[in-house]
Amino acid sequence: MTPEELIAVGLRYDVAGPVATITLDRPEVRNAQTPAMWRALAQVGEAMPEDVRVVVVTGAGETFSAGLDRSMLDPRGGGQGTETVAGLLALSDQEMADTIGAYQEGFTFLRDPRFVSIAKVRGYAVGAGFQLALSCDLRVVSEEAQFCMKESALGLVPDLTGTKPLVEAVGYSRALEICATARMVGAQEAVRIGLVQAAVPGDQLDAAVEQLVGGLTAPMVGAVRATKQLLQGADDRSLEDQRRLEREAQVLRFREVAAGI
Repeated sequence: MTPEELIAVGLRYDVAGPVATITLDRPEVRNAQTPAMWRALAQVGEAMPEDVRVVVVTGAGETFSAGLDRSMLDPRGGGQGTETVAGLLALSDQEMADTIGAYQEGFTFLRDPRFVSIAKVRGYAVGAGFQLALSCDLRVVSEEAQFCMKESALGLVPDLTGTKPLVEAVGYSRALEICATARMVGAQEAVRIGLVQAAVPGDQLDAAVEQLVGGLTAPMVGAVRATKQLLQGADDRSLEDQRRLEREAQVLRFREVAAGI
């Protein structure tokens, strides 16, 4: 997509060397998300340059994302071509599921082993905003950050791929409690329960993320990518399968390192 097309749906996308930055850029509505934004994010993911090693996802202004744009819930529609809940309800069950599947692709690309993704969170990350942060490999937040899985309060479930990484981060019982109560989780609690890697004063957030990016881009690119692949899904594998994948990956690493000497 062109920069102008991305701006039209509320996104900015910048690539500087090995680092890509995706910014939700609708600060006037606290970076509320729309289906058009999710479809655009999927296209950004598909076109991500091969040499990108880190993707930073953030929000313009003082809020990461307040979640779903409420205009999507308006039965009168949000304008020509705007996708709404009313439009979803007009579809068959399979068509609705397929449409949601297309929305999910705007989140799943952040798990690509070619790069490490970081959510840089200021202020609120609610609903879809929380799930976008969860889609990233790492989360670094300001001390005033607040997370909330709001869907249950609307009679819905989280459906933008946030449930699996939430369970992986905090465990089943805690994830259930956070989702079912739709309560706020503050930055300090988020650090304590393993939801985020660090919470820093707001004026230090940029520097903290820059430091992390530097650490992630310092090793050989193949080593980081292979490590991410090994860790993804490790909980679901047997020790024997994990051992096999480790040694197969290490053979490739030795060959690449030796070729560079």
